[in-house]
Amino acid sequence: MTASALPRLHALGDAALLCELPPPATLAVQQKIWALAAEARQWQGVTELLPGMNNLTLLFEPQLIDAEALEARIAAAWPNLAATGIEGRRIEIPVAYGGTDGPDLPDVAAHTGLSPAEVVQRHSAGDYVVYFLGFLPGFAFMGGLEPALATPRRPEPRVAVPAGSVGIGGEQTGIYPLASPGGWQLIGRTPLELFDPKAAPPTLLRPGDRVRFVAESVQA
Repeated sequence: MTASALPRLHALGDAALLCELPPPATLAVQQKIWALAAEARQWQGVTELLPGMNNLTLLFEPQLIDAEALEARIAAAWPNLAATGIEGRRIEIPVAYGGTDGPDLPDVAAHTGLSPAEVVQRHSAGDYVVYFLGFLPGFAFMGGLEPALATPRRPEPRVAVPAGSVGIGGEQTGIYPLASPGGWQLIGRTPLELFDPKAAPPTLLRPGDRVRFVAESVQA
């Protein structure tokens, strides 16, 4: 799938439209999603925009713009959108890899055929981009995971994953901002607070940010 291909459009009730592109998720496609959101923010009748992975949900006021007119605007705008990135920040995330902080590191190593030390080295050498926030407040879905590290999610999710846990889920990596159930493979943990409802903004990471993981310690 290229960033130039037209997205599929699906109605979500009478006042929402899903603009969706099929996988795989790429930075170029995600950048066009951001560009479409920036463009649609100026359209009369569009009330809210919810970027996701390879998709954008547009909420609109039917009295001001109907679904057909909105679909036509998207189809006309998409080919002319530039795949430009959001001006994000560069953020380093300290991580304690392995041991009780990363109990699935041995499983990821076994799946990938790498040693635990090689998994850590490759994961911490990556340059990741936050595509969008979802699932939990402040949970950043990031692109840029080295394909050799891709590992399926656990067959049985954990009932409780500690806040700050760094995991791999398929072809993505991410950080649990809050204690919650979850099925990603946990390889480490950061002491940083990813979500603080009292802060402004409340999330540490934002779409477009570039993230590097820094190995503070490693336990096999």
